[in-house]
Amino acid sequence: MNRPPHRPASVLPPSLAPRLLVCALTVGVLWSAAACSTGGDGGSGRTVPASPLAEVSPGASSATLTVAQAKAALITNADLPSQWSGTSGAATWRDGLLKSKVDASGFGTDKGAAADCQKLLDGLYAEELLGTPKGTKAVTGFDDSDNQAQMHYQVAEYGQSELTTQLAWLATLPQKCAAFTAVDGQGGRQNVQVVSAQLPDEGDARQGLQVTMNGQLDGDPSTLTLDVAAVRVGDSALFLTNGGLDGAESDSTAQAVQQGTPRLRQVLEGKTPAASPTN
Repeated sequence: MNRPPHRPASVLPPSLAPRLLVCALTVGVLWSAAACSTGGDGGSGRTVPASPLAEVSPGASSATLTVAQAKAALITNADLPSQWSGTSGAATWRDGLLKSKVDASGFGTDKGAAADCQKLLDGLYAEELLGTPKGTKAVTGFDDSDNQAQMHYQVAEYGQSELTTQLAWLATLPQKCAAFTAVDGQGGRQNVQVVSAQLPDEGDARQGLQVTMNGQLDGDPSTLTLDVAAVRVGDSALFLTNGGLDGAESDSTAQAVQQGTPRLRQVLEGKTPAASPTN
C-alpha cells in the first residue's frame, strides 16, 4: 500500500525517552486522558505526558482471557520496524482533530448515517470502536520517530457474537461515511474520508479502514491519516490505530497484525508466544 503524500504537519519531539505503556483502563482512557492536557504547546503534533503505569484490567470473572495472557498477547516495538519505540504520551492532535462533531446537515434526511459517522469519530477518540470489553483488556502504544506517527494497540475479550456485529458495522462505514464534514472544538471544519483497507489474512475475521481528516489544526492546514485494524480470534480481538499528521505507515499496520494475531491465538491456546524478532 502506497504511503499518503507528505502534508504540512507539526511534529513530535525527535527525542523523547521511550516508555512502554501497558495499562488497566476502560477503552481509550489512557490516550484521551493524556491528550486532555496540552500544556500550552500551541496545538503542535507533540506528545503530552502519559498517565502512570497501571495493571491490566482483569475483567469479569467469567472471562477466558486472563491477565497474564493479555500481557503476553501484546506486541512490543521489537515486532515493528526499527523506527518504532515505546510511546512517550498521546499526540495533541487527538483533541484537536478527533474530538469533533459531525455536521449532520450534510446527510440530509439520513440521520442514521450521521449517527454512525459520529460513533466512528467518538470510537477513534476513545479507542472503543469494538465496544466495551466483557473481560480482560491490555493496551500499549508506540511512537514512530521517522514519520511523526503513533500506534495504539490493544487486546481484549468481547465475545464472538459482539465482535461479529461490530466488525460488520465497521465494514459499512466506507459507504455510510465515505465523505462528510466534522466541526472541531474551535469551530474549524474538517473534511473526513473513510475507505476500506486490506489487512493480512490473519485471525478468524478482520476489518481494516483508513480515515483521513483534512482541515486546520490551530490555524495551520493539517491532514490526519489513521489506519484502523481489528482482528477477531475466538472471543477476543486485537485493535489498533496507526498514523499521524505526516501520513500512515501502512506496512507497519500490516506487520503489527501479522505479529500480533499469532501471539493472541497462542496465548488463548495456553501456549507461550515465541520471542519477538529483533529489529
